Amino acid sequence: MKHVHGSVEVICGSMFSGKTDELIRRMRRAVIARQKVQVFKPSIDVRYAVEKVTSHAGADFDAIPVEKAADIFAKLDADTTVVGVDEAQFFDDGIVEATRQLADHGIRVLVAGLDQDFRGEPFGPMPTLMAEAEHVDKFQAICMVCGEPASRTQRLVNGKAARYDDPVVIVGASEMYEARCRKHHEVPR
Repeated sequence: MKHVHGSVEVICGSMFSGKTDELIRRMRRAVIARQKVQVFKPSIDVRYAVEKVTSHAGADFDAIPVEKAADIFAKLDADTTVVGVDEAQFFDDGIVEATRQLADHGIRVLVAGLDQDFRGEPFGPMPTLMAEAEHVDKFQAICMVCGEPASRTQRLVNGKAARYDDPVVIVGASEMYEARCRKHHEVPR
């Protein structure tokens, strides 16, 4: 069953905040509601499994890896009513137009991704996706220094804070990143 109106929902926050767990939860609910779902992820994300989105907590859901946002349309089944997109910050800016087109065609689009890079700056297409979405949920993790709510992702290099001029995109998990609050987030210049 197609939705009467398409929509875009964004699930954002720092690493380890539960974004992918929430995306998977919503996709599973759509399956229970007998909706046709497909999940897409950037092909550079091979941390856990190539054809699954997997949360740090271990939950997973089948997914289709794509090189760029435009590839979603080539792999989209005609009867799909709910589309999930994980790690949206790694997609090219075409992901904004892709989500727009999907929603305009009556599809419910759920997008998960980091809203900030390790520097604490807006990450890729996420700010535009958040601005255009009908619904945005910002999740927080727990600061690994003080235990307070954390909204930032701290990149570590040999146990020390990564420098501002280090590369923005390095795919990794707990060996390279920690959740941090504003006070304990460090980005030396």
